[in-house]
Amino acid sequence: MREPRKDLPRGLVLGVCGVIILYVSVNFVCVRALGPAGLAATTTPASAVMRLALGETGAKWIAAGIAISALGFLSQSILTAPRVYFAMASDGLFFRAVARLSRETRVPVVAIALQGLWAIVIALSGRYEQILNFFIAMDVLFIGLSATCIFVFRHRGTEDRVAERASVNAGKSLDAGEIRLTPGHPFTTFGFIAACWLVVAATFYRYPHDSLIGLGIALLGLPVFYFSAAASRRKMVSSQ
Repeated sequence: MREPRKDLPRGLVLGVCGVIILYVSVNFVCVRALGPAGLAATTTPASAVMRLALGETGAKWIAAGIAISALGFLSQSILTAPRVYFAMASDGLFFRAVARLSRETRVPVVAIALQGLWAIVIALSGRYEQILNFFIAMDVLFIGLSATCIFVFRHRGTEDRVAERASVNAGKSLDAGEIRLTPGHPFTTFGFIAACWLVVAATFYRYPHDSLIGLGIALLGLPVFYFSAAASRRKMVSSQ
């Protein structure tokens, strides 16, 4: 990117707008083709629409496309989630061994293996739709929690950002009111958090059993976190 301050926000806005248009278009087609009653009666709306349009062949093609899409999502999860474990371990908040990098590839091999093993356990624990339900509940819950960090970061880092922007602008004086890192904040931030947690509430209401399983898995991480963080601190103290 030649101008990250302009290119990155532009890319994010265009990408989000593209996704919104795509999702709304798909929903419009499903409602128009199946009707509200038909849409409510099927668990595979995309296949049902393609079956109407192109018969069983169309239904099989869209099912294959959805499977490839799901595989793509899993691939990015395998690439990104282990970096969280790696960062936690590097900061002393998780078992230190998880921060080990491969000498050849420089990737966090222990973190990736841990993610893979945990994914296998979850995959064997239930049906696809069950796993999807408790994943959505917890994933969107933590996306909303991540957005709340904007309030903390803006409160803690205002002075630092003013100084940084002032130096970039060759000594031009800037005040906190001129910084707009999150357009529409706090209204857009509140709206995003509310939307996320409405999805969580709807998932718990519609699929309470599956959602509670997801919550239980998330809560299991608390004792693991405290134990691993304590063990990491003891190891760091003993090595000093």
